[in-house]
Amino acid sequence: MQTEESPVYAPEELKGLDPRLVPSHVAIIMDGNRRWARRHSLAPIMGHWKGADALTNIVTAAKSLGIKVLTVFSFSTENWSRPEDEVEGLMHLFKNYLLQQKVAMIEEGIKLDAIGDLSGLPAEVRDTVEECKRATAHCDQIELVLAMNYGGRNDILQAARALAKDAAEGKLQDMEISEQVFSGYLDTAKWEDPELLIRTSGENRISNFLLWQLSYAEVYISDVLWPDFSEGNLLDAVIEYQKRGRRWGT
Repeated sequence: MQTEESPVYAPEELKGLDPRLVPSHVAIIMDGNRRWARRHSLAPIMGHWKGADALTNIVTAAKSLGIKVLTVFSFSTENWSRPEDEVEGLMHLFKNYLLQQKVAMIEEGIKLDAIGDLSGLPAEVRDTVEECKRATAHCDQIELVLAMNYGGRNDILQAARALAKDAAEGKLQDMEISEQVFSGYLDTAKWEDPELLIRTSGENRISNFLLWQLSYAEVYISDVLWPDFSEGNLLDAVIEYQKRGRRWGT
């Protein structure tokens, strides 16, 4: 990760950016790792490792732009259907990447969090996530939220079950249930909804990611495969976001 002594962007690169209109919460579907590996005649897991390197750079760039929360789709509930060796490689990557980045995250003020059904992940991955969450709990420059074993439908389903349980126990009355109350039962309850969704590799779908939370997010599709997604690409996405008129259905 880059340091304050080595700024991410040169002043001339930021001329088109309005610092007052930088989205506070950005979500990213990091797509294209396996296609990148195929293009370079490499095993799929090497694409994922290259994608992890890209994430390191993008978190630093996001922090420098003033983004406060970055939620990234790391592993979906559907990804378990991939080849066993690829899934095992991804679990190894998660553990080792976080251990390698822990000190840098602390130094750069990056607070780690995670959403999804973490109970479905291997114990060593869960333990590493919790270790890094504790180690970075005091950090306040940017929050990196890893969506791991996450699915938007599952998020909504578990929220509905928890809400129904509270209603059955008399903790909630029917008329008290609102969108705001329901949002409080989702995995993302502690954060405001993302204002911007970035998807790489040119795909035009949200793939069961943050289905409730992305209702009014601006969507930016990049043709760049995730391992090649650069700090400049992130800046382009934010500047494009600033050009759009957000109407929230009006």
